[in-house]
Amino acid sequence: MNWTAKDMDTYLQQKEYIDTLIVPLLKVETEPDKLKNGASSSDFLMHLTTFIETQFKGRMMLMPPFTYTASMNLTDMAKLLSQDLSATSFKHVFYLTTDSAWTSIDMTGEVVWLPSIPLESMDAQLRQTIIEDQLRQVLPRFTEKWAQQ
Repeated sequence: MNWTAKDMDTYLQQKEYIDTLIVPLLKVETEPDKLKNGASSSDFLMHLTTFIETQFKGRMMLMPPFTYTASMNLTDMAKLLSQDLSATSFKHVFYLTTDSAWTSIDMTGEVVWLPSIPLESMDAQLRQTIIEDQLRQVLPRFTEKWAQQ
């Protein structure tokens, strides 16, 4: 489910079944020599999170990406984001990111770091295969948390 008005209506009616929130953490690079790599990372993460949402529709809600720049204090942002999301009824919160800086920050929920894979030069079939492979990498993290209920 996506963070849209239509899907939110469904979520509000069936929230006991939709127990997982996916939060993409997107770093927006502003330095000229990092723009392309930053955009490529964002593209990869958004493809992956959209694919995950499609595979687990009815179990997960995909939040809009939480975007930030290099000058922002991640520790403060993590604290506030954790506080705000604790007010929701989601039992499981996963933060997906290609920025390894998040792995050393304490947050409520689980940070899943993935190395960015440049998808822009791949044909659609190869891109799909790569995204499916990445899902297989993160799937054990989801199922482990779900089993702990």
